[in-house]
Amino acid sequence: KLIRASRLTAKVDNAVLQDGYQIYHHAIIFTEDGDWAVIQQGMNPDRGYARRYHWLGERVECFVVEPHSGIASARREAIVLNMVSRGSEEARRASVDLVAENPARLIRLLNLASRRQETLAAAISDEVEEVDLERLPPALEMPKRIDWNAIRRAYDVKPRSYEELVEIRGMGPSTIRALALISALIYGVRIDWRDPVKFAFAVGGKDGVPYPVSRKTYDEALKFMQQVLDGADLEAREKRLALRRLLALERKLFG
Repeated sequence: KLIRASRLTAKVDNAVLQDGYQIYHHAIIFTEDGDWAVIQQGMNPDRGYARRYHWLGERVECFVVEPHSGIASARREAIVLNMVSRGSEEARRASVDLVAENPARLIRLLNLASRRQETLAAAISDEVEEVDLERLPPALEMPKRIDWNAIRRAYDVKPRSYEELVEIRGMGPSTIRALALISALIYGVRIDWRDPVKFAFAVGGKDGVPYPVSRKTYDEALKFMQQVLDGADLEAREKRLALRRLLALERKLFG
């Protein structure tokens, strides 16, 4: 169970959610009872930004449908291939149906879809102003090469769900993106292109990225946390310890 969770969370954030950030750090934390959490970090090499992906096992009902507890980033990308969104359900089903087709037919569909890419970009540009039709973002580019061995394995296995499809060996970013784009361009199914970032840095970074630390914002955040602790239904000892930790944090930040 834990090995599967570790492998699948890494694969989802690298291949199913294609936001331009490549996972370079992965950590899984687990208890003796089998509860687990995953924290992994990705880097966008072109922009020099990083983002962090948080998973909490007890909240994961499905690894490929809204599985994250949070995604922290300094920026929200204009457009991503978000195949973990509930809004991409049709595309997930279509991808499963596509691999049930004879691979020879899939090759023909791939070639046909490749000639319609600008149609997809133009349609999305009506919703997302940042789409540059002269330079398609990676999420809209039909891969030049996909893993046909993985496609053949999927054809033999006949996965019953998108989660099973993603777990097939060799089913990486290019192949998953190709199936998604064929689904959208040939069959007209909906894909959610919105970045699923849920949290961003609220008070700035010490390195000035995305902006310098705001002392006023820090003060307001610390004051709010103290008010929460004052009103919390905690034992006196627990409350004292929490307030001490908060005071230690304030001293560490501002001396």
